This record gives sequence, structure tokens and C-alpha cells, in this order.
Amino acid sequence: MHDILVTADMIARYHCLMKEKKTIEDEMNALKEVFHHFFDKHTGVNQKGELIENGLKLQRQIRKTEKYLPEPTVKKLEELRMSELIEVKKIPDEQKISASIKLGLLNEEDLAGCKMINYSKAIAIKEV
Repeated sequence: MHDILVTADMIARYHCLMKEKKTIEDEMNALKEVFHHFFDKHTGVNQKGELIENGLKLQRQIRKTEKYLPEPTVKKLEELRMSELIEVKKIPDEQKISASIKLGLLNEEDLAGCKMINYSKAIAIKEV
């Protein structure tokens, strides 16, 4: 395997870019807010729109998602005797599994192949 070289200049550049990224994201979020207010006023709340200025087209897209609220929907369906429209999900109770392992009621080996482990990597640079 080849040696990987990390220099002080690389670390400093990364640190500088992270600061710039934060500033840029803040400015972009402020501009997005202005654009949304503009479209709310000129095309209506939750309405798509577009504006062309100096050869650039600014568009607002609207995505609509609908979801039934679990508790009131289940209650209403039960009242209507439509329980076949209610989904019953069997999922492991992770807290109870952990407690059972700690109490010795269950061995981790009993659930071999059942656990998924994810790792996420992050880089942080702080001034010292």
C-alpha cells in the first residue's frame, strides 16, 4: 500500500473550506427564504412559479406528500369495523432485547446474523 501524505497545508485548506461552506450555506438559505416569500406573494402559498432575470430562470417547485395520521386513522377504521385496512407490523423491540441480554435471559449468539451494524465516518478540524 502506498504511503498517504497529509500535510499541514491540506489540513489548513480543509479548515478554510469548511468555514467558507458554512458562510455560503447561510447566505444560500437566506436567499431561498427571500425567494419563497417572493413566490408566496406573487404566485400564492404552495404554488409553483418561475422568474426569469438576466438570462437566469428561478423556479420554485412544490412537492406534496399526504400521509394518514396513525392514531386517529386506526381509531376511525376500528370504529368503522374496517380493521382489515390496518397494517400490523412485527418489529424487534431493541430495548427489551438489550435488557434480556444484560439479564442473561438471552444470549447474543442466539441472534447471530440478525444484527446490522452501520459505521459513519466524519472529519473534524478545530483550532487549538
